[in-house]
Amino acid sequence: MAADLYPLLVWFHIILFTFWLGADLGVAGLGQAFRDRSRSLETRLAILRLLTVVDLGPRTAWALMVPSTLALVSAGGFWAVPAWGLAASWILAAGWLWLVWTIHAEGQTPRAARLKSIEFWLKVALGLFYAWLGAASVATGAPLAQPWLAWKALTFAAIFACAIMIDVGFRAVGPPLGALIAQGSSDATEIPLRRAMDATRVWVWAVYALLVVVSLLGTLKPA
Repeated sequence: MAADLYPLLVWFHIILFTFWLGADLGVAGLGQAFRDRSRSLETRLAILRLLTVVDLGPRTAWALMVPSTLALVSAGGFWAVPAWGLAASWILAAGWLWLVWTIHAEGQTPRAARLKSIEFWLKVALGLFYAWLGAASVATGAPLAQPWLAWKALTFAAIFACAIMIDVGFRAVGPPLGALIAQGSSDATEIPLRRAMDATRVWVWAVYALLVVVSLLGTLKPA
């Protein structure tokens, strides 16, 4: 039965990857458009609101990647993940999705801040799980016996780390963005905001590069 599900899970995995990277590039494009000071502030804020909506795409795909990867390695016979582990991963993903969409709906409220903190530590825990899974498998050949799959887990852990750094970096965006909205566009408000946004760009490009690497490992399956 699991083997019969494998092609469908591969398709679902590809759909998630496409949605993640494609929507993330849309976020990058909107972010670049927001930085254009030749546009009116009203237009730029509308672009920023659209950016937060489009950003739900990669965040949704990211959450679903966790149960998707575990289901895929189980159905493919790469790792005998217990049924309770698979069930727990889907429940965890459902909770993560609830956090993502609720944080978006709440906006800049104290409740959203509390939920962001919960989501942050959830991502840290999951990143550490994939780091352990990959490192242990590279070192000992278990639980993932295939080297390409072990390195894929490690690369996914690196994606977690970089994406977490993006979230950490964007915490500095709030105050200068509030100043821009309250005081209007000027060097005094634009330069600190630009500096805060630029600090995350290296992590954004790192995520794009790592997504390409992880897809390459899954496609070529090098020895």
